[in-house]
Amino acid sequence: MKNHAIQARKNVFEALNPGALMLLDAGKALHRSLDSYHDFHVDHNFYYLTGIDAPNARLLLLKTESSEKTMLFLEPDTPFSLKWEGPKFSKDAALSVGGFKDSEVYSLAQFDTQFNQLMNFARSPYGEPPVELWLDLYHESKESTPRPLETFAPIVKNYPELTIQNANRILARLRMIKSDDEIEAIKKAIFYTHQGLKRIIQGIPKRAYEYELVADFMHETTLLGSSGSAFDTIAAAGENATVLHYVNNDAPVQGDLILFDLGAKHGRYNADISRTYPINGTYQGFAKDVYEAVLDVQKKLVTMVKPGLTWKVLNQEAQTLLAKKAVALKMIDSADAIGEVYYHSVGHFLGLDVHDGGLHRTL
Repeated sequence: MKNHAIQARKNVFEALNPGALMLLDAGKALHRSLDSYHDFHVDHNFYYLTGIDAPNARLLLLKTESSEKTMLFLEPDTPFSLKWEGPKFSKDAALSVGGFKDSEVYSLAQFDTQFNQLMNFARSPYGEPPVELWLDLYHESKESTPRPLETFAPIVKNYPELTIQNANRILARLRMIKSDDEIEAIKKAIFYTHQGLKRIIQGIPKRAYEYELVADFMHETTLLGSSGSAFDTIAAAGENATVLHYVNNDAPVQGDLILFDLGAKHGRYNADISRTYPINGTYQGFAKDVYEAVLDVQKKLVTMVKPGLTWKVLNQEAQTLLAKKAVALKMIDSADAIGEVYYHSVGHFLGLDVHDGGLHRTL
């Protein structure tokens, strides 16, 4: 992802005005209990700009009238961490993976000194101090404080002259357009998922419970090199399939159909595929009619997709076509009632997040 990360940072600098400072934090592993921690999941906007999957790292991008400054701060090794955890993510790795220059990489212990220096009118080597602070405020809410406002609380408090801006105004738009490296990673995640679905089909006649088929999927995708599940796998047999995000996966494999909503990962990039299979091996009766109706609509929508088509138009067409099918099948009395049986959308962006960031709601 080296070339992607370099270009992504260039794109951010192009979007920023002089006097802007963007700060991103990789995050850390959350405490679970006693001396146990949850698996670390890197902040995706940080990863997007760095290619680095390591905790307790920070990225600083500063744009002035005359220059663009990049600073990456990495957690240093300690005698204790080397003995118990092994080496931290290294400077050499940052140069190789993220395409950083040697002069751009610092120890996290240097962050406060470097930041205070660039904010100092008299001693800053970068010219006028910034006037805008761009933070990753993805979920702006009056009910909760976005994590970056807590992480960088001392900066917000000590430098009230900085106007806070939401970095997702820039990053959500940039992440809509995938680089070649990103597309290849998503393709690999989809390939793993496809092979996992083949394994599931083979297992349906032999498995007694939903979770056994989940295990088949995980086994196959892991053997192929997947880095894990994109989200909690849904294996919903019979009536369980009517619950959109059913994740119990503990019921017997019984009824006419079983629905799967699942995805593998390649690195930090995700797949997301839904499939519905007949439990006895053959689509029959009303289940067959519904399956064929949905498949027909899917094929028509695929032929519509082309450059310039907006998500909004595609979703509206999906609702229109499915409404006609549902009325013909006597599932609803009128097209206006399509929301009773089709209460989600036709799709979503895919990438570092399963429901990847973007502006599709307004397109």
